[in-house]
Amino acid sequence: MVSETLKIVDDEAVDIGVKKKKREEVAKHLAGFLATSYMLYMKTLYYHWNVTGPHFHSLHETFEEQYTDLHAAGDILAERVRALGHFTPGTFKEYIKLSAIDEDDTLPGSADKMVENLLHDNEACSKEARSVLKVAEEAGDEVTADMMVERMAQHDEAAWMLRATLDK
Repeated sequence: MVSETLKIVDDEAVDIGVKKKKREEVAKHLAGFLATSYMLYMKTLYYHWNVTGPHFHSLHETFEEQYTDLHAAGDILAERVRALGHFTPGTFKEYIKLSAIDEDDTLPGSADKMVENLLHDNEACSKEARSVLKVAEEAGDEVTADMMVERMAQHDEAAWMLRATLDK
């Protein structure tokens, strides 16, 4: 879902070679991706804290690596939205509204279900990054496009690692 009410900072002062309307479109899609990324961050952190079972140690470490990457990515994504001349979403209410993935209502009953959920959510993030990439390319925003290529690579790798854990 794309933000319909993304606030503009001082849009007229932004002169980075991407037209105003195009920057707005990129910022809206990027804000949605930020929300999705942050929802995945929170879910991964939640699982990190609560995973149990025979693979506890390896999953605990894997989840930590992944949420650490997501946290750093969130800051970079938010700063790009700001560089485009817009404020970022930053509340749970906004993230829930804008995110392409859902938060859990309850803790999954097994480590395998946690891994499966994160696998699907990383795949969803990769797909959403591809969508933002297209919008950025159409706008001539190479910086955002480059960021999306990096995020796709990270989510594709995370999904692969999680898929291998499930042996699927």
